[in-house]
Amino acid sequence: MRPMHELLSLTGNRALVTGAASGIGRAVALRLAEAGATLVLVDRDEAGLCATAERAESLARTAAPVWEVVDLGTRAPIDALWQRLDPVPSVLVNVAGSYPFAPFLSIDEAGYRNVMGVNLDAVFWMCQAMIRLRGRDGGSIVNVGSVEAVMPFKAGLAHYGPAKAGVIALTRALAREHGGNGFRINVVVPGWIDTPGTRRVAREVLQFKLGRLAEGLDYTRRLPLKRQGDADEVARVVAFLASGAASYMLGAVVAVDGGFLSA
Repeated sequence: MRPMHELLSLTGNRALVTGAASGIGRAVALRLAEAGATLVLVDRDEAGLCATAERAESLARTAAPVWEVVDLGTRAPIDALWQRLDPVPSVLVNVAGSYPFAPFLSIDEAGYRNVMGVNLDAVFWMCQAMIRLRGRDGGSIVNVGSVEAVMPFKAGLAHYGPAKAGVIALTRALAREHGGNGFRINVVVPGWIDTPGTRRVAREVLQFKLGRLAEGLDYTRRLPLKRQGDADEVARVVAFLASGAASYMLGAVVAVDGGFLSA
């Protein structure tokens, strides 16, 4: 029986994290660095990436992180990114996402395509590139969904929820299709997590968007833990799923939501 600290170690693995400039993505990058992984950090926010890389380097026990400024909204930059990566990462964590609130009847094609592109299409192309390049070498993929995919709660996210539902469906399909080739593919479903994005929504509430305020109060009343989650609480679960400690987990949908979906 291997010791637990060895099972949780990611030493010898190269891990690519999207959305690494802030929020959950940054927290994931820091935990993977602490676990010994060599990092490739991806986001479109160069300043945020640089800050994450500096913090991760102080935790890393291996080479300094590499960071790539990439807009994941279309396929071409994603393909170009993977062509530059040598060696190919053995761990992929798809965190990057976008959730602009908009009334359903006001969403135009450009807005719809943008949300689908970042939240679902990018995950599809990132997973495809990794699986194609690693082949029988396998690897670990952790995708990040949302409770909105399972239990829609906030108005104005009719484009975001279906995209995240697609991430869950994609994860399970890839687990079924490629699990036998050595790929462990799972999805984390965060709830109400403290990130720059959720703080932006909170500021909107303070600007008298009373409908959102009511939604927030209803959410809190339903939430068994009665508090917002921290990005690191999601990152710890991601690090576990990426590690050998989760060796028999495949196609799992893991809620990190303070009990919201079970209430």
